[in-house]
Amino acid sequence: MIPDSFVQDLLARVDVVDVVGKYVQLRKGGANLLGLCPFHNEKSPSFTVSPTKQFYHCFGCGAHGTAITFLMEHTGASFPEAVRSLAANVGMVVPEEQRSPQQQVRAREQKAEVNRHQQVLEKAQARYLALLRESQDAIAYLKQRGITGKTAKLFGLGWSGHDRSGLKQVFDNYDDPLLTEAGLVIESDDGRRYDRFRERIMFPIINAKGNLIGFGGRIIGKGEPKYLNSPETPLFNKGQELYGLWENRQGIRQEGCVLVVEGYMDVVGLAQQGIGFAVATLGTATTPTHIQKLLRTSDRIVFSFDGDGAGRRAAWKALNVCLPFLRDDISLRFLFLPNEHDPDSFVRDLGPEAFHKELAQSRVLSTFLLEELASRHNLNEAEGRAACLHEARPLISAIPASGIRTQIENDFAKLVSLTSAELLTDLARFEEAAQKRQDWQKSLPEAPAKNQGAAQDGSPFGSGFGSPFDLAPASFEPKPSARYGRAGSRRGGRQVTPLARRLIKLLASNLELVHKITDQQLEVLGFSPQFAYVREFIAFAQTTQATHLAALIQRAEPGSEIANMLTGLTIDSFDEDALPDPAAEWNDALRKIEFERLNQDKENLVAGGLTTAVDRERYKAINARIRLLK
Repeated sequence: MIPDSFVQDLLARVDVVDVVGKYVQLRKGGANLLGLCPFHNEKSPSFTVSPTKQFYHCFGCGAHGTAITFLMEHTGASFPEAVRSLAANVGMVVPEEQRSPQQQVRAREQKAEVNRHQQVLEKAQARYLALLRESQDAIAYLKQRGITGKTAKLFGLGWSGHDRSGLKQVFDNYDDPLLTEAGLVIESDDGRRYDRFRERIMFPIINAKGNLIGFGGRIIGKGEPKYLNSPETPLFNKGQELYGLWENRQGIRQEGCVLVVEGYMDVVGLAQQGIGFAVATLGTATTPTHIQKLLRTSDRIVFSFDGDGAGRRAAWKALNVCLPFLRDDISLRFLFLPNEHDPDSFVRDLGPEAFHKELAQSRVLSTFLLEELASRHNLNEAEGRAACLHEARPLISAIPASGIRTQIENDFAKLVSLTSAELLTDLARFEEAAQKRQDWQKSLPEAPAKNQGAAQDGSPFGSGFGSPFDLAPASFEPKPSARYGRAGSRRGGRQVTPLARRLIKLLASNLELVHKITDQQLEVLGFSPQFAYVREFIAFAQTTQATHLAALIQRAEPGSEIANMLTGLTIDSFDEDALPDPAAEWNDALRKIEFERLNQDKENLVAGGLTTAVDRERYKAINARIRLLK
């Protein structure tokens, strides 16, 4: 692993303007720089780079991040690859955290294993490509589906042949266990071996780095299953991969949208017709990992399903997985085609223009959610509305605090004849009960951790801190989520007021203040629970070596609420002028907090009658402190 201290040091030396400027032509625009966004097709520049915050943001498509993030998203580099590339540019050598000899041996073995799997897959792919050129049946099938040689080359389509052991032609040792581990050969119970893929059009599956990790095969004659994937291997996990994401990456950026379909041929067929922004799940239901990958690719996702019962059930499952990832700056939609069509056949029969019209009329997630809930219950009777509310509680509670959640709550309240306030009260009781159940489960000695993605102590900041900025679960599971009302936000009964958020924003934008905070100021922040988040943010920031806001975001647990909040603060402050004296602003805010608290204490003492000597001494001390503050 790369030490976090090195990453912070690297971000202090690297200029995001230089990194982005290698790929995007930037021009001065006030305190920031502007350019055409490299992540979507635009004619007017909405892509902004901040030299002071070391952060980029596109106000058109929502892409944002640090210098490291930019390389990862724009070039497809992994985190270590991006760090090493930036380090090389500034003359730094990436250290590796000290590992035991056993760990080093294991790392070398894993790398060697990946390389061996990669090599056998590449050799198999070369054979499949050669066989396609020789097979008139396979070529005829592709032509029948409207696929040209150019499109077949783009997606690397091949043909497996008819031979049960055709891969003997390319592998001298057909009995090599590596062939079964890579998913190319199956060994039966009696020890006989044969090729996994026969009589199938072959679709190579490429990961985000452009590496071949597995295959999908579509049979062209009679037989089952129609589609067959590689099994789980050290390289391939179908619940984490999306077919076509690599091949259509440019089309997705240009369209500003990604279309999720069900089959390989849909992806290829749509690309043939000029709709080059589709991907497909690999014979499995949509997973949280799929959603995370899709949202890194585009902020507009359309799921396409058949309009029959099975299609709607699949869409409902996808909706459930999407709920914890909802944000105000993304669009999730559902497209239901006529029963007699899949996306490929629809476009071939009716044309791309008709398909784009269907896309424009796709249902937004909120509409599909409410329509589906309404269709399952009789809303003309109290019992039906109560049953609908019972089903909706865990769904709404899975949505993170956001404007879209508020909109859904308001619309759903009308659906079940409640006021918005009544619904919020009901959801608060449900979330409180769910939190108590979760706390009880965590108290059990052998209870497994619910949130696999957080730090071991549950903190998105990193080891050693609590988790007030807890993120919604990575997979759908009823769990109370943060609630943001007009007065602020709350989590587990604690308030995050607008004042607390302003204090965090002030500190995050002026990190030098964090290291000058006095014990007395921390004591002032301890007067009220509403400033607990501020104290925990200070503790988090003081442990980092961050010199600017982007470095602080990089240090936060990826995807955590603190990272999301800091990102939001960064984006909101892009056009703000720097404060002339941030230290004075901070000190003034702390004085006001202390002043208000002292006045409240004074009123409480007076209301109590000042009957004891201790109360009278306390009253005098408060007056003296108030005079000093004034």
